[in-house]
Amino acid sequence: MITRDYLQRLWPYFTTVGVVIILLGAGAFIVETLPPRTIVMATGAEGGANYEMGIRYREILAQSGVKLQLLPTSGGLENLARLRDPKSGVGVGFTQGGTTNKKESSELESLGTVFYEPLWLFYRSDIGGGIQALHGRRISIGPEGSGTRALALELVKRMKLADSLGELLGFTPQVAGEKLIAGDIDAAFIVTAWDSPIVQRLITAEGIELASFPRADAYVALYPFLNKLMLPAGVGDLATNRPPADVALLATKASLAVRADLHPAIQYLLLNAALQIHSQPEIFQKAGQFPAAESIDLPLSGEAQRFYKSGRPFLQRYLPFWIATLVERVLVILLPMAALLYPLFKFLPQIYDWIIRLRIMRLYDEMRLIESEMEAQGRGHDADAMIAKLDQLDERANGLRLPRVYASMLYTLRMHINLVRGRLGMSPDRKPH
Repeated sequence: MITRDYLQRLWPYFTTVGVVIILLGAGAFIVETLPPRTIVMATGAEGGANYEMGIRYREILAQSGVKLQLLPTSGGLENLARLRDPKSGVGVGFTQGGTTNKKESSELESLGTVFYEPLWLFYRSDIGGGIQALHGRRISIGPEGSGTRALALELVKRMKLADSLGELLGFTPQVAGEKLIAGDIDAAFIVTAWDSPIVQRLITAEGIELASFPRADAYVALYPFLNKLMLPAGVGDLATNRPPADVALLATKASLAVRADLHPAIQYLLLNAALQIHSQPEIFQKAGQFPAAESIDLPLSGEAQRFYKSGRPFLQRYLPFWIATLVERVLVILLPMAALLYPLFKFLPQIYDWIIRLRIMRLYDEMRLIESEMEAQGRGHDADAMIAKLDQLDERANGLRLPRVYASMLYTLRMHINLVRGRLGMSPDRKPH
């Protein structure tokens, strides 16, 4: 009985402490689930177009207080391998279309396609033109782990040239370009953007030609991840008319791939950066063509789908990134919590009132038992025993610690106890034995 009364008396305090603990736990959870301040991006060879693009991403994310570390790689295949490996620390990277699928990379998602990556086949003009000129030649097809090598080998296999080519070398685009100009190799497959420094150099280099793919439509039909692009004559150098004729190119689309567990707020930051970097018109694309909601190899993340449909989250449009993110996390956590706690706060006064009234009603129940016992015994009842019970009941009622608002109920109870005393023929001020 003492323990029960104690718990009843402290019930409001227990409730308050419980709410405080819940709120502190929610606060700790919010802090724990804030986005990381540092992420790693797998780009491509240092000095290449993708690495330079990574630098632009780094600059934009730095404005929001997020540090983007760039990890140079051999190309798209190594980027994929790094992204798949949870121990690598890589959270985002450029991937080349046609190099993976959802089954192989179930832990990855796409933020959309961001730019074309044409396949350039440069060769020395002194070996002659056409595919037959490549027979027995020294050709760079890109380093191991690069998307260039994978695509070049697939096309060589499709053209049934694998057995007739000479030495296949694994140089990076920059090294391959230098060796091609120096005459150390005869041709080079390079997958990179139009504005890549090595492409700009080779397109105007004396003694170097750019091969056209006359059956580009057939390749696109055979490989749906490929696209046909036309490089206009003279676009490299109008004065010298380089290239001297229109060139049909094959191109993949690069996607911005992320690990599926990358924080949603960081994904929105990357998407916003992609919009700033890739939406401008360029030689192969119209304004606003990229970034695009295309899932070539990997499914679009939920954040990407919402971004392409509605743009940036509302709060991120008007508040600094970290403040907006904190407010979003607070709303995500506290709104459901408020929905759960609201009934508690709403009914807590009623519950407390019920508990107080219950304590008083228990004393009334005991008083009724005394009356029932007195009536059952009739005139032969033991008055002293009944009076002792009433005195004990009165003492317990007087010892109740209740809020002042319930004082009238307590005085009413004691008055009723005195009425029962009166029925026993005793004065109201009788003291307990």
